[in-house]
Amino acid sequence: MKAKVHITLKNGVLDPQGAAIESALDHMGFAGVNARVGKLIELDLKETNEAKARAAIEQMCEKLLANTVIEKYHVELSA
Repeated sequence: MKAKVHITLKNGVLDPQGAAIESALDHMGFAGVNARVGKLIELDLKETNEAKARAAIEQMCEKLLANTVIEKYHVELSA
């Protein structure tokens, strides 16, 4: 089973990378763009049960992949 874990900053958390991208885009003539920077982690799992895979990934996120104090995550699973 393949998984994509999207990790982004929670609303209200300062995002200096996003602000830098917004500024650069503005200077390039792309005004009015809001940017938030996150990360995408792709995982290949041997688990075939979707519920078990999701539970394992959530544990991975809580323990290692995401800083849940300032970040939120979303998991997409596919066969």
